[in-house]
Amino acid sequence: MTDDDTRAGFRIRPATPADTSAVDQLLGRSYPKLLRPDYPPSTLVLALPGMTKARPSLLASGTYYVAEGQNGQLLGAGGWTRNARRGRGDIRHVVTDPRALRQGIGRALMQHSFAVAKASGVFELECWATRTAVPFYKAVGFEVLGPMEVTLSTGVAFPAIRMERGL
Repeated sequence: MTDDDTRAGFRIRPATPADTSAVDQLLGRSYPKLLRPDYPPSTLVLALPGMTKARPSLLASGTYYVAEGQNGQLLGAGGWTRNARRGRGDIRHVVTDPRALRQGIGRALMQHSFAVAKASGVFELECWATRTAVPFYKAVGFEVLGPMEVTLSTGVAFPAIRMERGL
């Protein structure tokens, strides 16, 4: 899918700092609902305040993307960044609106990220997935490496699954 391909009812474009409010809203309506079956309320009440805020550095990175519906609403977001290891990158803050699940939005964001990362010399991507997202990441070619904890910006240790995929 290219940035201007709207055949599927959405287009993917690079995020910008001007998308901060819309991405915050997308995260705020998605993560609480989607993570509920896989995490206890005691974990979510502490984790969600940090997880539902857009990261300004990602929005300005050029490698974080939004999937925009035909009327301009955000249906999904996600992307990648380089990490300190040569030829490797990290999948970052992927989310799909719960009202738009299973419409190819997450897959399109990942395929776009894979293509751009590979063209940029990245040969392997790592992902710190929520328990909820593991089946999705497996479906797009990631393999489970094992459980881990991610320390969120709020200082909360959040249970996650470390995954990896070659390009």
